[in-house]
Amino acid sequence: MSAQVLTYIIVGATFALYIGIAIWSRAGSTKDFYVAGGGVGPIANGMATAADWMSAASFISMAGIISFMGYDGSVYLMGWTGGYVLLALMLAPYLRKFGKFTVPDFIGDRYYSKTARIVAVFCALIISFTYIAGQMRGVGVVFSRFLEVEINTGVYIGMFIVLFYAVLGGMKGITYTQVAQYCVLIFAFMVPAIFISIQMTNNPIPMLGMGDTLASNPDVYLMDRLDGLSQELGFAKYTDGSKSMQDVIAITLALMVGTAGLPHVIVRFFTVKKVKDARKSAGYALLFIALLYITAPAVSVFAKVNLMETVNQANYEEMPEWFHNWEELGLIGWTDKNNDGKIQYLGPNKGGGKAFEGNKNAPMFIEKERGQVGQRLTSNPSDNLNELYVDRDIMVMANPEIAKLPNWVIALVAAGCLAAALSTAAGLLLVISSSVSHDLIKKIINPKISDKGELIAARLSATVAVVVAGYFGINPPGFVAAVVALAFGLAAASFFPAIVLGIFNKRMNKQGAIAGMVVGIVLMLFYMLKFKFDLFGGGTEADWWFGISPEGFGAVAMVINFIVSVVVSKFTPAPPEDVQDVVENIRIPSGAGEATGH
Repeated sequence: MSAQVLTYIIVGATFALYIGIAIWSRAGSTKDFYVAGGGVGPIANGMATAADWMSAASFISMAGIISFMGYDGSVYLMGWTGGYVLLALMLAPYLRKFGKFTVPDFIGDRYYSKTARIVAVFCALIISFTYIAGQMRGVGVVFSRFLEVEINTGVYIGMFIVLFYAVLGGMKGITYTQVAQYCVLIFAFMVPAIFISIQMTNNPIPMLGMGDTLASNPDVYLMDRLDGLSQELGFAKYTDGSKSMQDVIAITLALMVGTAGLPHVIVRFFTVKKVKDARKSAGYALLFIALLYITAPAVSVFAKVNLMETVNQANYEEMPEWFHNWEELGLIGWTDKNNDGKIQYLGPNKGGGKAFEGNKNAPMFIEKERGQVGQRLTSNPSDNLNELYVDRDIMVMANPEIAKLPNWVIALVAAGCLAAALSTAAGLLLVISSSVSHDLIKKIINPKISDKGELIAARLSATVAVVVAGYFGINPPGFVAAVVALAFGLAAASFFPAIVLGIFNKRMNKQGAIAGMVVGIVLMLFYMLKFKFDLFGGGTEADWWFGISPEGFGAVAMVINFIVSVVVSKFTPAPPEDVQDVVENIRIPSGAGEATGH
């Protein structure tokens, strides 16, 4: 059976499962819609949290970006996993004990201010829409490649599916759908990794296979082979880094604290019955997340070796079908610069100029064919000898085809990619809808709104959010992982200080929190728009402040947020006594009174 037919069958079966779960678990109240009724078990919530957190960036883009960045790509592994530990230990139990549905709800009540709530809603919407842009791009790419439809059509299909189970089921439907999606995505990620590990090293454990010797040459280690190939082709050694130390630290820190401030992850800890269950589900989620994250570096190594050995100096006319399939989508581009009919995949040292990969302004592809059938010319010709452009986001998706794995594995990867993108998109849509319906309409605009009216408002908000997300999917702003990294920076710059100070500093007041959030989010947005989207005069890497990239600047904005918050709070009135008592109470473990006899 062809890969196309198997893809339709497997993807169709998973979609039927998601829709069936949404119908079975549809929300009947706002509590069901926002926090699944507060009755989800720790293991199920751990799986749902893992699926919610491991987005298209984790499944599709992370291994791809590590493939091209090598050692430098480790910042994503360290930052995202470290951030989850930070969230699980420092914030989740306390937020669960506070007992609010959303992050803006926590900030609005903790800082006893409608203005603080409005600022938090604004930050939540900015973060969520930035994050969801990457998810919808991933959905469009997967659909266009594996179901052979236009990218725009793929985005529309994804919009319909996620809208159906997010709007109908709310958090209750999303939670149990995400349990299924975790099972699909982890199976889809691990199976090809195990296949290729056995194929390349005879070791069935991918993370060990990455450090093992080649099956074809037991005297050569796989990583040595990759370093050798990289240097032969003019790239830096895969195990060497090129980023400055301060940028590595800044990106890692921004991703860590950004993770701890992500509203769609934090809300998951309100879906369990008790604070104890929040701690348990955090532990389970970390275990489920680690399974993919410790495998991703191995997948990146397998993919890069396979790509280099397959494409360099190969005759274009003899390239396998997968190459031309991705070329049709403009995600691989080849220009025969020396007219020899062979593909030259060379780094800057061999090519004599700046290579395509890593270029901030990655070449776009024109649709009309010139010369050989299937050949795509770039609208931004390079002055080097590198003839190949590869979009980083395809490395995981194309890996099974490059390695010539069975068709059912290729179809399984398609289902996994969609599960990863849709699960996170659903969680983000819920944050957007709850921010509008609960935090704006219920808490500020119309406090007397009925439960039914609030539920209708939440569903309408989710519908509008899906349309906006679809626009971003059709007009993507960049690589999935790069876009998502900016969302983490925005969360770090805005929410993290307000949440940490709200839990651990009784003296922190509304004036300090509001000033810190506004300064942090504005500073991060300015830096992102200036250096990532060339607004406000634009700028190059040489113009970065302190040598820190936009992906890492969230750490700087976070520090400034902390400073502004603390300084402003020192010169303004202390919070009311009842607020300080609440802060004191949420830091006391449940049952402490019984244990001490007080």
